[in-house]
Amino acid sequence: MRNEKGFTLIELLIVVAIIGIIAAIAIPSLLRARVSAQEAAAIGDVRTVLSGEAAYVSSNSGYPGSITCLNNPQACLSAYPANAPTFLDATIVNLTPKGGYSRSWFETAPAVVPATSIAGAVQNFCYSATPTVSGQTGVRGFGGDTSGRICYTPGGADPCGGAQLPAACPVIQ
Repeated sequence: MRNEKGFTLIELLIVVAIIGIIAAIAIPSLLRARVSAQEAAAIGDVRTVLSGEAAYVSSNSGYPGSITCLNNPQACLSAYPANAPTFLDATIVNLTPKGGYSRSWFETAPAVVPATSIAGAVQNFCYSATPTVSGQTGVRGFGGDTSGRICYTPGGADPCGGAQLPAACPVIQ
């Protein structure tokens, strides 16, 4: 009598089929979770830009003429101390794609510059994050502007139609 050890071919095929079914169920959920995380990071970046802009305005009487002023205030403000902190990190200011989202910055110069404003100040700005591949890296486009609102577009389009968000854009609370 032989003592055989091991699995039969049928047993191995059943195990492989079960693993395949589990993978087919799990992979779409993991992809949705990745898209959700990338959207949350894009919303966080928009909030960070709005906070940096608010801090800049409260200390300098006007929005900066360029988003780079938020990372290098000494280039835009002559009296800003060299050892003082910046308003935004360079990774956000560089407008390079990050986490599956492309970044954009729009601005408009004021028609009349108030005497209290700094030189080169802008009247309105809009910062947006749109999916680099709509439907894969993200589903919605996000934007924030001078009003402090953060809006989204369901199809992933750029919500900033220039330097301001449309009045009827869906707002993220």
